[in-house]
Amino acid sequence: MDISLTPEEWDAVRLSNKVATVAMIASLPAAIAIAWLLARKEFWGKSLLNGLVHLPLVLPPVVTGYLLLLTFGTKGTIGAFLAQFGIIFAFRWTGAALACAVMGFPLMVRAIRLSIEAVDTRLEAASATLGANAAWVFLTITLPLTLPGIIAGMILCFAKAMGEFGATITFVSNIPGETQTLPSAIYGYTQVPDGDANALRLTLVAIAISLSALVASELFARRVGQRVAE
Repeated sequence: MDISLTPEEWDAVRLSNKVATVAMIASLPAAIAIAWLLARKEFWGKSLLNGLVHLPLVLPPVVTGYLLLLTFGTKGTIGAFLAQFGIIFAFRWTGAALACAVMGFPLMVRAIRLSIEAVDTRLEAASATLGANAAWVFLTITLPLTLPGIIAGMILCFAKAMGEFGATITFVSNIPGETQTLPSAIYGYTQVPDGDANALRLTLVAIAISLSALVASELFARRVGQRVAE
């Protein structure tokens, strides 16, 4: 089997990494905020918020993609407004990043929330008694101790984004060079005669990228955890 990639396949690889990276970074601030809210606060509607955050995990991905199309499409409630300013998500790579961010967001929130809940609240209380405000306590105590969980959540989001297919193809279709990510390219090859070899080649590439990210994150999380423990 020829393992060399065609220019179109390289485009799909680069786009997948670009989409997954943007989805991961864009999700991080909101994920940290919501994870802290769910871990540390009690309020009316907490269960509802938790349910909404994790809804993409239980909904069929095609349903999520269709809801994104209804909301952020050029004729959608939010999409039509954003289109006036030249911000368009439907059938663009930015839409693929949005779809991947939505699908990976619950995994990131859950990992960060569990990490925050593992932080001893007595450490936060001791810092507060010394005069530190809530923001400073979070930045100097909670956030550093939560770093391994944040890294784990980021990598889970990245891996989910790399493999996302249903929501992406429903929202932004499968346009070579614009929205065709690795899963979409693999799917395309499975739909044509004699495409199995090409599909297998891209599958191996996807496995290599995802495995490398997981191994790197594990090593980095261990290093951060050791520094925090010191």
